[in-house]
Amino acid sequence: MPERAIAARWKQVRAERRAALIPFFTAGFPDRDGCLAALRAAVDAGADIVELGIPFSDPLADGPTIQRSSQTALQGGMTTTGVLDLVREAQLGVPVVLMTYANPVLAYGADRFVKDAVSAGAAAVLLTDVPAGADPALEGTIAASPLDLIRLVAPTTTDARLAAAVQGGRGFLYFISRLGVTGARPDAPSDLQRQVERFRRVTDLPIAVGFGISTAAQVKAAAAVADGVVVGSALVTALERDGPKGAADLVRQLAAATKANGR
Repeated sequence: MPERAIAARWKQVRAERRAALIPFFTAGFPDRDGCLAALRAAVDAGADIVELGIPFSDPLADGPTIQRSSQTALQGGMTTTGVLDLVREAQLGVPVVLMTYANPVLAYGADRFVKDAVSAGAAAVLLTDVPAGADPALEGTIAASPLDLIRLVAPTTTDARLAAAVQGGRGFLYFISRLGVTGARPDAPSDLQRQVERFRRVTDLPIAVGFGISTAAQVKAAAAVADGVVVGSALVTALERDGPKGAADLVRQLAAATKANGR
């Protein structure tokens, strides 16, 4: 059986003794062509895995920056089909994680979504509002496919719940490092190391930290203890303000910070 794309990428990252950088972009923002250019520029600038958000009208986990980008993308005509077409056209050469909510997948049709996502070249799906065990049919459909199902855990995930929370996960474990919604914050979580160590006791998957990480200094701090770092709102802001080149410049700075704590 061939090695899955995310596992292969993580093997490479670990061989280079650094953390992985996972930039997030909203599909179709600021428009389709701008998003496509930003995705390609981000990979050229050092992205290891790309997280691509499917725009949704009710993105409960997202802060104002990503909410606004989703609304702009929807108004521009981006659809789930359009997102998959974008992935297919981009041919990024690194794994693509589709970040979404349950409704867009169910509206598209779970079996059809999985089939078309695999065909487009996606490597994984992250269902923001589906905790482990909440929708066995949907989770099972993804788990039975070549797509990795990325699980999320939060600081409030109890030790008693932790083993169940990571059940069925593949690719990596996404640690939501702060309570609340996405968005840039001024500092890294003070208890990051303790939390990561807690998760390592229940999973062998790489652990990526996201929510609130926006600067090279924060990436450096997170990279010292976690296997990967997700940056979203800061990149969406950079893309909106300075275009694909501005986003790529930020990716380049963040990627350099993942190497600052050689392992």
